[in-house]
Amino acid sequence: MSLFDKFSHLAAARAGLGAEGTPPVATPIEDIISAAEGVIDGKRVILAGTNNYLGLTLDPDVVDSAKKALEHFGTGTTGSRMANGSYNAHGALEQEISAAFGWPSAMVFSTGYQANLASIATLAGKDDYLLLDSDSHASIYDGAKLGNAQTVIFRHNDPGNLDRRLSRLGADASRALIVVEGLYSMLGDQPPLAEFIEVKKRHNAWLLLDEAHSFGVFGDKGLGLAEQAGVLDDIDFVVGTFSKSLGGIGGFCTSPHAQLELLRLAARPYIFTASPSPAVIASTRTALSKVIAGTDLRTRLWDNINRLYRALETYGYRLGSDKPGPVAAIILPDRESALAHWRGLLSNGIYTNLMVPPATPKGLNLLRISLSAAHTPEHIDRIIQAFGQLRKAA
Repeated sequence: MSLFDKFSHLAAARAGLGAEGTPPVATPIEDIISAAEGVIDGKRVILAGTNNYLGLTLDPDVVDSAKKALEHFGTGTTGSRMANGSYNAHGALEQEISAAFGWPSAMVFSTGYQANLASIATLAGKDDYLLLDSDSHASIYDGAKLGNAQTVIFRHNDPGNLDRRLSRLGADASRALIVVEGLYSMLGDQPPLAEFIEVKKRHNAWLLLDEAHSFGVFGDKGLGLAEQAGVLDDIDFVVGTFSKSLGGIGGFCTSPHAQLELLRLAARPYIFTASPSPAVIASTRTALSKVIAGTDLRTRLWDNINRLYRALETYGYRLGSDKPGPVAAIILPDRESALAHWRGLLSNGIYTNLMVPPATPKGLNLLRISLSAAHTPEHIDRIIQAFGQLRKAA
């Protein structure tokens, strides 16, 4: 017997992807040429699987902000926010996030994962309830495990199923926290947000919206799906990350409820983790200002999104969502077909994400593309042409 025996199914799944050639999981990227291109196996490729939605990772102003902070403040804070890790810039970023939403409070975390972990585990205590969408991100499920609330799972994007589950709680629904995402990262689908809000109001429950993949992409100021839908005032908590549209690493939670500040005294992932480095905070502040003012970036991104979706539909591919978005998930019949598509695209100079069970919802085999404002029309042409060639060869 071994501690590693429990991982045998994972080893088998990895072996099923083949031992030869470029690894399709944790693919080594040898160099970065631009926000849209890199080097894999010595070959220049289009990066179409990076979540770099607005292409800000190499924006000169964003990089310059990080350089200046690095030179002045050093590489890290070496302490938590509750000790020596709260610099003025950390508080300034929190104020800028809350001001963007028009809300009184925001908290910054060292990763987006910790933002969910801390917010969910701390907001819903042992006498409370968590209602989670079945396709929730791992950080949401782990937040439920870390906390002591009773967890109830409802069917993916199904307000009616949520309504029935809340009805069983009766008056206790006022102590229930519903968690949904603005954009689901595997399939690229969106929630029926207005219907979820209607259910939430009917039962006097609370709603946390994870805008990790939708922040920067949707809305006039890029604040996410809730802004675009005009329902920000009906959301109780928004969680987001710095590692997608903002091009860094970290996360946040913001709320119209000023009592969010109390989580600083209770959220263990916040209290006991070293705070984000000054360079990350500085680059994120600059990136945030560009997101809020960056309608041109979003226009370029959505031009790319709409072109690719139209082409994939024309080729007859089955997509994970009927609503275009920055994630295009192509559902393939089996692991072999998904792997063949991944390798075929890479051989044509296009890097994408291969997603196979057990990491995917409903056991689906997916090829996942994440688009960027940094992709040029020529990049999109090459991606479309490569898919066309694969379709003809199938």
